[in-house]
Amino acid sequence: MGRPTTGPALVERIGAQRVLEGAVGVWWLGQSSLVLKGGGTTIYIDPYLAPSERRLTPPACAPEDIANADLVLLTHDHGDHIDPATLPALAAASPQARFIAPRPVIARVGELVGNPARVVPATAGAPLDLGGMRITPIPAKHEEFDRHPDLGYPYLGYVLQFAGLTIYNAGDTIPYEGLVDTLAPFAIDLAFLPINGRDFFRTRSGTIGNMDYREAAELAVALGVDLVVPVHYGMFAGNTVPPGHFVSYLAEHHPHQQAHVLGRYGPFLYQRP
Repeated sequence: MGRPTTGPALVERIGAQRVLEGAVGVWWLGQSSLVLKGGGTTIYIDPYLAPSERRLTPPACAPEDIANADLVLLTHDHGDHIDPATLPALAAASPQARFIAPRPVIARVGELVGNPARVVPATAGAPLDLGGMRITPIPAKHEEFDRHPDLGYPYLGYVLQFAGLTIYNAGDTIPYEGLVDTLAPFAIDLAFLPINGRDFFRTRSGTIGNMDYREAAELAVALGVDLVVPVHYGMFAGNTVPPGHFVSYLAEHHPHQQAHVLGRYGPFLYQRP
């Protein structure tokens, strides 16, 4: 297979990839950074491209390479999700892109992209209809909700309905009472769920955690998703887990559940059966 495609060639490959109606192309850039392409739209989710000695893998490309973004979905204001080293250059390289962000952080995102008018505020439960796509923000509990009394939830996931598919990107969250009831009516085809987990020592040191691989597997099964993809691992030492744990748990407890471990930098093409 050779070396993975990175840098400007990766962005060119994404642009050139043909995606049929009823399908979506997926590229994983590491951690929870994803590119989705379908229905004529290219979406970047939580692009984290800052160089750092803490990274276990280098950035997939430079943000100034990304000239093909139509939408950028941002789930919450942590550096590996709203990346202050990525957003200014990406916004300049993709002047057509709009940025979706939780309402409590739109001022910060507006400053980073250089134009508040390009930022669309997202409020949990209030769908956004953008060019044939519906995006429904879902509360995320990043160990806690931290809900602002006026502006709402600072941590969000998103349900995306486009290209004939329904896709759930959980953002950073743990399972919570009511999450399954909220999501089940969407009949999700493809779900991206974090698996890095949490524990006392990480929380005490300031590392806010997520669902672990068991919880992610059980959530996918409870929702009846067609395909589940684990994310949020392999980036920082001490805050990761082998994705094989997730796959093995499903194979032992829920062998009917389809899962896919993404190769870094893709592409992966999903089409609903």
